[in-house]
Amino acid sequence: MEKIEIKKAKYNEQVVELYRAVGWANYWKNPQMLQEAMEHSLGVFGAYLENRLIGLVRVVGDGCSIVYLQDLLVLPEHQGKGVGTNLLKFVWEKYKQVKQKILLTDSTEKNIAFYQKLGFKKVEEIGCTAFWWLGRS
Repeated sequence: MEKIEIKKAKYNEQVVELYRAVGWANYWKNPQMLQEAMEHSLGVFGAYLENRLIGLVRVVGDGCSIVYLQDLLVLPEHQGKGVGTNLLKFVWEKYKQVKQKILLTDSTEKNIAFYQKLGFKKVEEIGCTAFWWLGRS
């Protein structure tokens, strides 16, 4: 496998193209929102192969009591090669002192298998529940 460098990422066209490549339209169709979201995040780190962005992880939270994995995405042609795993391990090491590490993701077999392989548990497995507010009273 070629040498991948993980380092702080900043908003640019490569970021927009990465979100487009994985089909996350809410981000690539709203580049101003994506830029602001990245600027206000706790941390944004990219996986680079020969200076090309091939993966990205974005975390939000306070960095002390909670870290929320907001985005973890890898170019389709680089999926299944350990890029996402390395990005996740990188941020978990960076925020190792934080007890609550949380994410919300699509309930697909692929996602469930990936995150369970990395030690995540479904909230119901640990006696918790999760809620999603839809903005209605």
